Amino acid sequence: MDLRDQLWFLNEATTQIGASLDTVATAESFAGALVPRLADFASVHVLDALFVDGAPAPPAPRTTAASPLRRVAVAHDESPAFWRDIVPEGAVHLMHPAGPGYEAMATGEPVCLDRIDDLHKVAMSRTHHTGDLRPLLEDRAYLVVPLLVRGRVLGCVTLTRRPSRPTFDDVDVLTVCQLATQAALGIDNARLYRVQQAAIANLQPGMLSATPPSLAGVELAHRYLPGNPSVEVGGDWFDTIALPGSRIAIVIGDVLGHGARSAAIMGHLRAAVQTLAALDLPPDQILRQLDNLAQRLGDDHLATCLYAVYDPIARCCVLANAGHLPPLLVRHDGRVERVEVPSGAPIGVGGVAFDTVEITIRDGDTLVFYTDGLVDGRGHDLDERIGVLGDRLRALDAPASSPETLCDAVIATAARETAEDDIVVVAARLGGIPTQNVANWLLAAQPVTVTRARRLVEQTLAGWGLSALGEVAQLLATELITNAIRYATRPIELRLLRAGTLLCEVRDDDHYLPILREAGGLDEKGRGLFLVSRLARRWGVSRTTHGKVVWFELELGAEEGRAGLEHPRVQSPYR
Repeated sequence: MDLRDQLWFLNEATTQIGASLDTVATAESFAGALVPRLADFASVHVLDALFVDGAPAPPAPRTTAASPLRRVAVAHDESPAFWRDIVPEGAVHLMHPAGPGYEAMATGEPVCLDRIDDLHKVAMSRTHHTGDLRPLLEDRAYLVVPLLVRGRVLGCVTLTRRPSRPTFDDVDVLTVCQLATQAALGIDNARLYRVQQAAIANLQPGMLSATPPSLAGVELAHRYLPGNPSVEVGGDWFDTIALPGSRIAIVIGDVLGHGARSAAIMGHLRAAVQTLAALDLPPDQILRQLDNLAQRLGDDHLATCLYAVYDPIARCCVLANAGHLPPLLVRHDGRVERVEVPSGAPIGVGGVAFDTVEITIRDGDTLVFYTDGLVDGRGHDLDERIGVLGDRLRALDAPASSPETLCDAVIATAARETAEDDIVVVAARLGGIPTQNVANWLLAAQPVTVTRARRLVEQTLAGWGLSALGEVAQLLATELITNAIRYATRPIELRLLRAGTLLCEVRDDDHYLPILREAGGLDEKGRGLFLVSRLARRWGVSRTTHGKVVWFELELGAEEGRAGLEHPRVQSPYR
């Protein structure tokens, strides 16, 4: 083999070996490159521990030599099944301390034998338990090269030649060592890739909303499709957050870049959005605070984001945008409109104002949010692609399709066209809450208000066919009203809402959030929230721009809830 042929062979073999991030595929490519050009038989052995999830990095050479090895790949120029039973792929074994394989892994240097003598033949056979190894070793030239990477040994490769072929010379050893270095690097990269994927997989359940919350007047569905199917999480995200007054915040965003780094940044931003949403700030202020935070976290925290708040009682939606694509509004009559949201700059750019837009929602309308992976296409205008998406929604008869069906159909169509970027689709069918299921009062912050509040709750629940809940609802509402009177300086708002549950909210202008504590036997205070926490299905406290809102939910009785929803009555005249 002249120098030109040698270089051509090394280049081709190196390219072939480094083409995969899979340990077995890399080992098979390596073994295939060695036979028959450099050997009649080649076997690649990798530390068995590397196939265990969460295994530590490979140890130093001397400690590696005694470790179990897995025979990952075998190549030879015999018939396909000739050596299958004697040296099966996947078998786990040890190298004998007196054998050349052990020596190569212990020293980190190749070991070459012109002919395998009886001493080595016996040593290698002693740790071999899958058949008689002697026919493979009889009077053959033998070469074993350790798989070294970053000063550590991942395993070794063994080669043999029949007596009819010359023994391995220095050029052969150098060539195999060069290819072994490439194979070891590929195997270690595959190990690191699996570690990274495992870390991402562990993060995935907390990164994306598994199931949108069940909220009155809203039916939600979502789909997430990674650009790389082997990576379950990227930089695209969405969230649905319950807000006071049965409102819901729908958030969708796309972090610049891909992979684990983008997923980590996405986690930071998603957590920040949830925290800011709990303050019940207007959408444009949410994006402003998120932008400030992203700049403090680092220059790489860049993302587009759209924040929308839907009010099912007022039947309106307020949106603020930070460089994200506009949602599409599918009207209940089948028309598809592009929502003209302010463009804004991506989160993390800084120095740009965020504006809001308010749109009127009719019962049965559907908002469709998406990330750019759904509409991006090389050589295509973005506006044109969004128009194509709108045409697709019209063709699907979106108003007659459930949000789940809508998401599936959109993703199925897009997946055939776009596979390079992550895709998130969120469909929100907005049904609103009937006005007869809402009762709202402004009450003076005076002691006499407690009695009036009890009467209002009692009469309203009776009108809704929920008298069985009256006693508990009056007790808990009284506790919240009493606490609000103590600190409020302006009128207190009391709201009752009947949907899947009975929701009671008390809103005042004091920013101090009450703290749940278990009162002692002689304590005169601290029993209100304790009662609420014990008797309500759920309860919570949220800050608002002008104060706070404290709320609780009660389960509707099966018969009462069904009767009340099927035969709504006019709300209390005390409203």
